[in-house]
Amino acid sequence: MVKKSVVSGISAVKEDRVVAEIVSMASAFQSRIYFETESKVINAKSIMGMMTLNLLAGNEISISIEGEDEEEAMKAIEDFLLGR
Repeated sequence: MVKKSVVSGISAVKEDRVVAEIVSMASAFQSRIYFETESKVINAKSIMGMMTLNLLAGNEISISIEGEDEEEAMKAIEDFLLGR
């Protein structure tokens, strides 16, 4: 299992599009992927769940990934959130 905290760089203008892209990206991996805030733990493969998170710029999100491709999944999601 890998776990990392990331500060989101997502602007409010494109939050919905970004959430859809994250769900699509997460669904491409076999690992279980969860985004956590202070009060929620959300399956990153759930569009409805992910829409309840506030992924706006400056918000800290903890990402937990467990599975055979966890390292690749973490790199892809982290790079995406940080705009790399």
